[in-house]
Amino acid sequence: MNLDWLVIGGGIHGVHIATRLLADADIPADRLGIVDPSDRLLERWHTCTATTGMTHLRSPSVHHLDLDPLSLQRFAGKRRSRPPGLFAAPFERPSLGLFNDHCNQSAEHFGLTNLHIRGRAENCSINDDGLTVRLSDGRSIEARNVVLAIGASDQTAWPAWASRTHPRIHHVFEPGFDGWPSSPETVLVVGGGISAGHVALRLLAEGHDVHLASRHALREHQFDSDPGWLGEKFTIRFDHEPDPDRRRAVITKARHRGSVPPEMARSIRRAIARDRIQWHEGEVTGFEDLHDRLDVELGPDTMLTADRILLATGFATRRPGGTMVDELIDSAALRCADCGYPIVDSSLRWHSHLYVSGPLAELELGPVSRNIVGARRAGDRIVAVARDRGVTSPREEPSDRRNPAGGDLEPGC
Repeated sequence: MNLDWLVIGGGIHGVHIATRLLADADIPADRLGIVDPSDRLLERWHTCTATTGMTHLRSPSVHHLDLDPLSLQRFAGKRRSRPPGLFAAPFERPSLGLFNDHCNQSAEHFGLTNLHIRGRAENCSINDDGLTVRLSDGRSIEARNVVLAIGASDQTAWPAWASRTHPRIHHVFEPGFDGWPSSPETVLVVGGGISAGHVALRLLAEGHDVHLASRHALREHQFDSDPGWLGEKFTIRFDHEPDPDRRRAVITKARHRGSVPPEMARSIRRAIARDRIQWHEGEVTGFEDLHDRLDVELGPDTMLTADRILLATGFATRRPGGTMVDELIDSAALRCADCGYPIVDSSLRWHSHLYVSGPLAELELGPVSRNIVGARRAGDRIVAVARDRGVTSPREEPSDRRNPAGGDLEPGC
């Protein structure tokens, strides 16, 4: 198979960038492919959001996977005829169902399902004419340009004390997760961010006895980074910082990791006040398996008993891509910062025909890189290169820089 553009990753970033290449750069559909091992595009997004019980996104309605920022609003219909619950205040955050339906419509309109190459990219090598990508089933794809739109969803963060093989301990974002209780249980949720909040509130709604353990107090932020990162307020200084290690420090400080939006914080505090959620501020240090239950240690002085532990501790911060990206770096001597992440140019080029998006682009795009708005920013830059290589003139679209951004899961999904 020989293509002009190959996108590795069929998640939020991969789907949006493929859409932009088709619509804004006029890449013919038969010259573009999306490699992803799942049965359908956006599979990990669907499973992770369904597991947590998310009802509305943290991001506003202008952040989606279609072209025009107002597309989702038009998809929802005229305001007077809209059913209640499609959007939540503030910032008209769309319901998960509406957002997913809009994604499906966009994917159908652009024929993205026909571009899905089901398989896992196992090896990627650079040659004179582009890149060769080999899949785990032995197939090989020659591509003039490759976009690594790889998220961190395959590298869940497990605390040191947690056994990955214990039948009563599960990470809610682990691929193939099947640890949701089917009958009323006492469940300990571990984590202090938006995912833990979603899981705890879903368990509560389903009639379980819920304990929520966090290493810190509730951190309340509307979004997972300041909206100033969407415009020039913060990005000008970031763009003029030449040192990638200082950029990493800025990104780390700017992210509100382990935070929840105000409406979720209110729901959790209300449940705690009514003794419906038992709150534990401290770090789990170990557990004892008593066959029919788990005795959990929370520091030196606190013990609790649970039927099950659900980890909502997000994703590991290491560079995603596993051995495929490791080998690519070694074989092509690609530049990386001390943190291990790519050093790319302003067009998100890591090599002359290799581009990145999502976590891999964050040293260039900043703290919003992993979010939906980060996918849109990456699309802008990659499409600009595709146009410069002999495609169409730019299509003007309204800017979304003035609209807030929010991560809807722990960064990386």
